[in-house]
Amino acid sequence: MADQPRPFSKAAEELIGAFRRIPRNEPLRQKKRPTEAAGVAIEEILVKYHIGRTSLEDVIRDHWAEIVGGANAQYSHALRIDGRRLAVQASHSVVRNELFLHRAAIVERIQKLPGCAGIKEIWVRAS
Repeated sequence: MADQPRPFSKAAEELIGAFRRIPRNEPLRQKKRPTEAAGVAIEEILVKYHIGRTSLEDVIRDHWAEIVGGANAQYSHALRIDGRRLAVQASHSVVRNELFLHRAAIVERIQKLPGCAGIKEIWVRAS
């Protein structure tokens, strides 16, 4: 089985084009990349942005009132998961302090949710 010929470098293509007096059709800074199937690219985007799939953040948001209590849930919400840490935003300083003091219990409740066992800590920030 024969190997595919390697493509010319950009400088070599310019030299050959100048010798044959062929005008350039593409911008000078354009990079040629191999063509990728549209289905593969779309699937990567769907997975990356959790489109049409439930993410861990969605599971936590659905159960947020059960995790922190109804009163605290009105003034706080789960933002995102960064590695093993859940970022929580609290709009009231008393709720922020309450979540901070009970963060170990909150993490235990979160870890009981399906797929959330990898979350080891929460980070509470004010809005």
